Amino acid sequence: MPQIIDGNATAKIVCEELSAKLKKISATRPPCVAFIRVGEDPASVSYVKKKGRIAAETGIESRLHVLPESVTQEELFKLIDSLNNDDCVDAILIQAPLPKHLSERDTFNRVRPDKDVDGFSSANLGLLCQEDPRAFTACTPAGIMELLKRYEVPTAGKRVVVIGRSIIVGKPMALLLMKKGADATVTVCHSKTRNLPSVCRRADILVSAVGKPKFVTADMVKDGAVIIDVGMNRDENGKLCGDVDFEPVSEKASYIT
Repeated sequence: MPQIIDGNATAKIVCEELSAKLKKISATRPPCVAFIRVGEDPASVSYVKKKGRIAAETGIESRLHVLPESVTQEELFKLIDSLNNDDCVDAILIQAPLPKHLSERDTFNRVRPDKDVDGFSSANLGLLCQEDPRAFTACTPAGIMELLKRYEVPTAGKRVVVIGRSIIVGKPMALLLMKKGADATVTVCHSKTRNLPSVCRRADILVSAVGKPKFVTADMVKDGAVIIDVGMNRDENGKLCGDVDFEPVSEKASYIT
């Protein structure tokens, strides 16, 4: 049986460590994060609610701004600008996806780089590419690196395959794995990749972020591979599942989320 990489248990430890660190910081006020949610998408409502709860538990103040789905780009920019200029707001998180009439790229780039803690702006992605320590990094790739570190999974010299090329997971994931200190050899796959199963079978570490239920099957995984499943999907029965067909893949993996 593989070693299970437990994201929930690790997140709890990280939050406890962060809470203890914040208590030691001498400041006139707690750090403050502003959440922007557009519309009432159930998944977005759930995610933002959880973020707010975790912020409170760790000693971070949060402010929620909810805009109607019909909001214009100009109205959204006006809110972002006001938060950019508010010295009491340290961080801005915009819940994605946004309605289709809004530009996610322009919206992410509107956030001041030093408040863009999601790391989706061109400024922070550029800093990440340059391996500049000032870069904020997208939370999912950063979380994966934290899991690999805490479970003592080495990356140096390893072949890593990342399935997916979004700026939320795939691209920053590849950059983090390639940077000095991680030193992995990275292949990024996507919908146009030829012979995907063959490419995946060469991976020592496989990261899947495609958003398709049970997309990664056992024949795509080599014996002893480390499997990181980023997917959050519903199967044919409406049950929550990942990108990885867990039971058969786990029989071949050494570590699996």
